[in-house]
Amino acid sequence: MRKMLIALACTVMVATGCSSGSHGRAVYLLVDTSGTYTKEVDRANAIINYLLGTLEPGDSFAVARIDSASFSEKDIIARVTFADQPTKANDQKRAFRQAMTQFFSNLHAAKYTDIRGGLLQAAEWLHETGAGDRHILVFSDLKEELPPGNKRDFKLPLKGTSVVALNVAKLRPDQVDPKRYLKRVDMWRERVTNAGGDFRVINDLSRLDGLLKG
Repeated sequence: MRKMLIALACTVMVATGCSSGSHGRAVYLLVDTSGTYTKEVDRANAIINYLLGTLEPGDSFAVARIDSASFSEKDIIARVTFADQPTKANDQKRAFRQAMTQFFSNLHAAKYTDIRGGLLQAAEWLHETGAGDRHILVFSDLKEELPPGNKRDFKLPLKGTSVVALNVAKLRPDQVDPKRYLKRVDMWRERVTNAGGDFRVINDLSRLDGLLKG
């Protein structure tokens, strides 16, 4: 099954066309796959469908999981730069959707949550696309739990990048003390803005029209 998933993802990755992303838009979606948050995948699917319907020929799109060690190519599920020809771009979107369906149908919960590793991987990929309009979407409760020995004490390269936290679920301790939730969000806002990025939170996923605003 893992080989099948890789084959589907590779189908998306190689069918990138000849477009240059230098004048386009690039979007990298990080999906938290840790613990009980995997129950939220239907909402992640809705975001992916919205983006596939919104992104245009020449734009770039990638989806990766947040797991125990997210600074890794293996965590990128699918990535593509859509061809300039609309018909070919539509074929690429169908292949991308197929890869995501396969991934979510075989999803296993990760033990840890390496958000900063995922953000670093996302920033590197966005830079490689050459796109001037760069977005990282983080579908997570923003509770980072690193495996023993993992070091993430670095400044993220997020200059000129929009970072949007999506579906930031309130954890059980947050319900007892809401300040825990506010502190967690403020901590990530500070990390992103100190790295030169812009940070927003969108929890109402029925209103995604402003998701990719500059």
